[in-house]
Amino acid sequence: MCAHFESVKEPKRLKLFFNVQTPEKVNFDVWPTYSTTFIRNITPTSSIDQGTESIESISGSFGLIPHWSKDTKIARHTYNARIETVAEKPAFKDAWRLKRLCIVPAEAIYEPDWRTGKAISTKIFRADLKPLGIAGIWTGWRSASGEVIRSFSMLTMNADNHSLMNQFHKPDEEKRMVAILEEKNYANWLNSKDDACLQYIKPFDANLLTTEQ
Repeated sequence: MCAHFESVKEPKRLKLFFNVQTPEKVNFDVWPTYSTTFIRNITPTSSIDQGTESIESISGSFGLIPHWSKDTKIARHTYNARIETVAEKPAFKDAWRLKRLCIVPAEAIYEPDWRTGKAISTKIFRADLKPLGIAGIWTGWRSASGEVIRSFSMLTMNADNHSLMNQFHKPDEEKRMVAILEEKNYANWLNSKDDACLQYIKPFDANLLTTEQ
């Protein structure tokens, strides 16, 4: 599971690799409940816009806040969504059913390495130094005052057989990893309207990742 990551801070990198602008009021060292950048499709607002594909980057809470939540505290527990159960869990199922899919741009994620018997925070990033595009889901929540807060969760998958990501977390815990998309599938993921999007959720090549402690 991933509770800590670095968002893409440099506007030129966000534009180059994701073709979006940096939103206002975002954090770049990100923990659950922090607001940061995520990327989604723009919903057409008129018949003229139908058939045109466009994306936008907006600020959202790291930790999905479902529409029925009484407050935003749930985001402390909903920052990751298991791909195996995302269609069933109450906090995530509506966003998944509506295919509110997003990409979370990240320079790196952090996971605890327990191989020494102690948790050592480890930075994980692409060996070619390109940013990661992590698959996620998003939604909107309206507060009692009428304010709409956007939020998102990263999708995760089993990593027991992943040669890099199976090194993290406690020995007796299931190994998990975030769903890192291949660059060629960014648009395919965002444009998906049904569960065919699952074809883009697969273990990212371990040879393309590296670590730093």
